[in-house]
Amino acid sequence: MIYVILGGPASGKGTRAKILCEVLGIPHISTGEILRKVAEEDEIIREKLTNGVLISDDFITALLYARLCKDDCSNGCVIDGYPRTLNQAFLLDNLLEKLGTKLDGVIQLTVLDEVVFDRILGRCECSVCGQIYGNGIQPKVVNICNTCGGSLVKRSDDNEETLKSRINVYKEKSKPILEYYKGDGLVITIDASSNPEKVLSAIDFF
Repeated sequence: MIYVILGGPASGKGTRAKILCEVLGIPHISTGEILRKVAEEDEIIREKLTNGVLISDDFITALLYARLCKDDCSNGCVIDGYPRTLNQAFLLDNLLEKLGTKLDGVIQLTVLDEVVFDRILGRCECSVCGQIYGNGIQPKVVNICNTCGGSLVKRSDDNEETLKSRINVYKEKSKPILEYYKGDGLVITIDASSNPEKVLSAIDFF
């Protein structure tokens, strides 16, 4: 069971992927997390991520391949953050063919733009542990993290102008990917505005 979960900013991919993985007993694989771990040891990758320089498709695909080869993926996984481009979708097909398997489904999460703005512009995070607040999770003490006591701050890129750009970029890049997968009947679209458990309907669909 190999699924891809797609969604724009603040669509809750991580939360919904976790729900799916717990029910199906398979790991959640985030290419973003994999890259961040690599950046901890690789100065060149760290500088590229810091400066917003694109990481090559081949490099990311190689990292994903190495992760999928681990034993905990023997029964499948939910892939989050990949593919981000049509070329990556082609590379994923080749990667899965090399592993002797195929993609079982693509879960598209949709959220109204106004909901995205409310979620992102209203959130903050702990400067120490990274815990995110907003969307139902609130600090017990104003501007203080419930978990570690660190101070809460807003991300520098959580502003209206940057968010508009991120939403538009996602829509532009995701359209050809979704059209590609829809041709094979692999896509289910789920409203991610509320009720994260709705994602479980994908299991019966596929």
